[in-house]
Amino acid sequence: MTITVGNLINVFIIAIGIGICALNIFTVSTGAKLRKEVTRYFQVFFSVIILYIASHLLRQVLDGIPGAGIHTTLYVVTFIEFLASAFMAYLISALILAIANPQNIKRYQYYLLVILIINTILLIAAQFTKMFYYFDDSNVYHRSSLYIISNFAHIAMMLLDIYLLIRFRKCFSKSVARALWFYIIAPLVAIGIQSVVQDVQFIIIATVAGAFYMFAVIMRDLTQKFEAEKAERGRMETELNMASAIQADMLPNIFPAFPEKEEFDVYASMNPAKEVGGDFYDFFLLDDTHLGLVMADVSGKGVPAALFMMISKILVQNYALIKKDTCEALEAVNHQICANNREEMFVTMWLGILDLETGELTASNAGHEFPALKQTDGRFELVRDKHGLVIGGMDGVRYKEYTLQLQPGAKLFLYTDGVPEATNASQELFGTERMIEALRTAEDKTPKEILEAVSTTVSEFVGDAPQFDDLTMMCIEYKGK
Repeated sequence: MTITVGNLINVFIIAIGIGICALNIFTVSTGAKLRKEVTRYFQVFFSVIILYIASHLLRQVLDGIPGAGIHTTLYVVTFIEFLASAFMAYLISALILAIANPQNIKRYQYYLLVILIINTILLIAAQFTKMFYYFDDSNVYHRSSLYIISNFAHIAMMLLDIYLLIRFRKCFSKSVARALWFYIIAPLVAIGIQSVVQDVQFIIIATVAGAFYMFAVIMRDLTQKFEAEKAERGRMETELNMASAIQADMLPNIFPAFPEKEEFDVYASMNPAKEVGGDFYDFFLLDDTHLGLVMADVSGKGVPAALFMMISKILVQNYALIKKDTCEALEAVNHQICANNREEMFVTMWLGILDLETGELTASNAGHEFPALKQTDGRFELVRDKHGLVIGGMDGVRYKEYTLQLQPGAKLFLYTDGVPEATNASQELFGTERMIEALRTAEDKTPKEILEAVSTTVSEFVGDAPQFDDLTMMCIEYKGK
């Protein structure tokens, strides 16, 4: 290579270009805000640019140096330069295609791959036919008459890029669209300038400048989106926390619940699987001598289940207060929900009314779990009551009522399926048998201590496995007068 001012300028330009690309690779590799696929894309993109301009520099350095080894090296280096240049065009087209994301994206991806393969085959053929370029006996680089065909990939992909940018312009933000247009047009302008001023490699300047500008714009765009998404997540988290607090306030959570009532002791808890849950419990006085008890589980989880839960809770309490009959109350609630239930949600529900003077408990079950009962002189056992259809399943359903006589000292345990269906890391269910065993270990204790014993046993069984369902329990001890 003859040392001239132009060559020195080119070396300086290429060195700066390699430095800028290396800095961008470092920036994208340490960017915690970027998705993995974005990071990988820019790592490959700038690595290819470095390969392109480094091979271009090496070709210029070796140009005109005699020797058979140099001759072979020049052909290899030039092949790498042309191949890297074509792959750069492919990466830009792939980026534009990814942002546009048309319905038939796979077809466009196929086109790009075919273009790249054809271009590679032509480059390989050019190594042996000298149809694009050749080196004379002095190892001086010369372009052949068919040199224009070496830009086949660039021209074909550029036309596709222009089509995509125009056809799917609404998919691109204005800043990103400008950056992509700049990257496409800048090399064309550089080629025009370079045809007049041949000493300086304006194509290298245009390539690096276009890539850097495009990278900076896309990084800024991604950062803004990340910050917006972060703010939105924060807002949603705040709203979910507020919804969770509202839901918790909707359930009785002050204990002892009725300190003036010595006929019973009740305690309940709900641990939702998500920020808000679909389970709910309730207990309320219908009058001075009757206590209403509710345990229910809404289908689904999250906010929709929580909204459905609040509606169901209000309805069952209101109808229980009006009807004072478990069957009629459940039938009224079911009719009300079925009248406007386009989402086809449902809720399993157990409703009981306890006579505080006599200990008689009347109850109806709408597809809910069997309650567990311990009489004064017995142990906890499941009460295998008759199930009716779930609330919201079908209008006009009739429910059956049954009666349990609670003796003073009897305890009733109500729960949702989150207890028996709690799952450990081995995908093993906790089951009702383990639940009964846990109840029996604390059956002589207070309702609060009984719930704590069951909760502890479930937690030990589940271990580090994620909580799949809401965990809701209630225990009432009838003490009598």
